[in-house]
Amino acid sequence: MVRLHDVDWIGSAVLVATPLAAVYSIFYVPLCWQTAVWSVVYYYITGFGITAGYHRLWSHRAYEATRPYQWAMAIAGAGAVQGSIKWWSRNHRSHHRWTDTDLDPYSAHKGFWHSHFLWLFVAEEHRKRGKVDISDLSRDPVVRFQHKFFVPIMLFMGFIFPTLVAGLGWGDWWGGYMWAGITRLVVVHHATFCVNSLAHWLGEDTFDDRNTPRDHYITALLTLGEGYHNFHHEFPSDFRNAVKFWQYDPTKWLIWLASTVGLTYNLNMFPDNEIEKGRLQMQAKKIDALKAKLNWGPPLETLPKLTFDQFQELVKIDGRQLLIIEGIIYNVEAFMDHHPGGRIFIKSGIGRDMTTAFNGGVYNHHNAARNLLSGFRFGVLDGTVPEIAKAKDE
Repeated sequence: MVRLHDVDWIGSAVLVATPLAAVYSIFYVPLCWQTAVWSVVYYYITGFGITAGYHRLWSHRAYEATRPYQWAMAIAGAGAVQGSIKWWSRNHRSHHRWTDTDLDPYSAHKGFWHSHFLWLFVAEEHRKRGKVDISDLSRDPVVRFQHKFFVPIMLFMGFIFPTLVAGLGWGDWWGGYMWAGITRLVVVHHATFCVNSLAHWLGEDTFDDRNTPRDHYITALLTLGEGYHNFHHEFPSDFRNAVKFWQYDPTKWLIWLASTVGLTYNLNMFPDNEIEKGRLQMQAKKIDALKAKLNWGPPLETLPKLTFDQFQELVKIDGRQLLIIEGIIYNVEAFMDHHPGGRIFIKSGIGRDMTTAFNGGVYNHHNAARNLLSGFRFGVLDGTVPEIAKAKDE
């Protein structure tokens, strides 16, 4: 239960007022095509400042970059109005270190809307957040400068700069402010918030299912490629969120493109072998879960062990309809009248080892027959079968 003195009133005001202003823009502020294009372009610029800069460069050190690139990302990220690099990255590292626990600042276990943005309504000093090492950020001159002067940089890049471009460029001052400034900001905000909420709710647990992160292309479309979140939580130091060429990850493409001209380098990529091992292990786990819903017959370790003489005694004295295939004793009484080849073929094998006949001597039985047979398990043969009791190809 959040009390009034726990609320971050300034942050809450921004999170409430900007969407209301965006709704006002939709109905009352004319949108010319130049401003529309600029709003989309600036959305990508500031969005990449978060995904390629705040997230993959500073939070995870997934690659290295030249100083001009770092400054560009720091300035662009400030335009997204999501706090400084140091503040943002500290929360994100805590999220990874303490995923889905009470020390996760935006734990998915506290609800979709909490992880989406309600956690931001709580004042900093009242938030639960696990401790993480940010000593590298504290030493980084770009991070330190941006953190110290974040407010003026944020106000200029978030609101003044997009207004100036539209106003000086084509005379649309009010549209520049309301569309490229406010409305664009709301879209960037909630795109980022979707990584903390939607990416922990929608999609597949491709590599691990112990925590909530999921992979889904819809989330990727909304978040500039951050939607393959199960992969990201498994391999956070990888500069990619998507490893398949057809998966949408424009942030990865931007980082790679920058590397071709020397702006980024030492791009971390987890070995393909380890990635595929994780994928296959989860596939096997899901298959095992499906298999567990089916009847595969009694497990071999639960069956009694019988010698051949004991097996013969059950057949000849007790009249059991038993036969042996590959060291397993089966009671086929319930199936004799349903055998596709007729009752006579099974009857001829009662009391005998039918391994050779079953595996091609008479007919090489298919997978379905072998699966059906598992339901008739009766015991496990202890010892060997006399040659005279082994059916061949009759």
